[in-house]
Amino acid sequence: MRLNQVDLNLFLVFEAIYSQRNLTKAATVLCITQPAVSNALKRLRKTFDDPLFIRTPDGMLPTPFAKNIVDGIREALQLLTISVQEGDEFNPIQSNRQINCSMNDFCESLILPSTIQYLQENAPRMTLNSYYVSRDKVAKELIAGTLDFAFDVPLITDKNLCKLPLIHDEYVCVVRHNHPSITNNLNLEQYLAMGHLHVSSRRRGGDSVDLALTELGQQRNIKVRVKHHTVAIRVIERSNLLWTLPRRLADQLDFTIYPLPFELPPIEVHLFWHKSADKDAANIWLRNLFTQIIANH
Repeated sequence: MRLNQVDLNLFLVFEAIYSQRNLTKAATVLCITQPAVSNALKRLRKTFDDPLFIRTPDGMLPTPFAKNIVDGIREALQLLTISVQEGDEFNPIQSNRQINCSMNDFCESLILPSTIQYLQENAPRMTLNSYYVSRDKVAKELIAGTLDFAFDVPLITDKNLCKLPLIHDEYVCVVRHNHPSITNNLNLEQYLAMGHLHVSSRRRGGDSVDLALTELGQQRNIKVRVKHHTVAIRVIERSNLLWTLPRRLADQLDFTIYPLPFELPPIEVHLFWHKSADKDAANIWLRNLFTQIIANH
């Protein structure tokens, strides 16, 4: 006998008869009719090639074979019940879920430190992986389940995805303290005359900063291009370069902050997840965690 040849609902009937010792009472517990229980018992007897229960004046008494298998069946049913309930009830202390997130370097710097601290204290068995998935592949990985969340600008459009506005932030410019060329407010002439550091995973090209300057007929002088904010911090500490970045991140660093001397649209980051996980308790718990972390920054 193979498991895929057995109707798993029959095990629920078996346990109910074993517990109640009565077909009518078992039917009441299962919310089905007594004939349905009788029919299920016939199928069980055929499946196991054993009577399983003998009708007596004291009720349906289990055979030795039924007594031998009841503990295993009950344990299996309990595990299935727990698995089903985990979709509605999430216990972070007990969860050993692995969370896969797509984040760029900015989101990692802003979100991960507080997230990891919270998980260590409140969900110590959970693990988190962060890596960047290109925008054209995010929807596919969320649908496949290889990715749980994606943090990205609101340019991803797919009817199978849900999204939540997470970050709305302005850009500012930072320099090291006691910068020799900037003493008061930073004006556009100074901004364009200075060398700039640019954080990007791409080999060439600018970003929204350069697009805004192009619309003004201007161009900044990018002297250094790096992939990660951690490296950028050390470069700014040891140079006279300017770095344009979101204020939420700038506020965490020990640099002098200046408002930009030109108009620049704010940065927006949305949280994306697949619609099949929209009502998943663990997914909801994590979404609330990410939202609270951003609210506290």
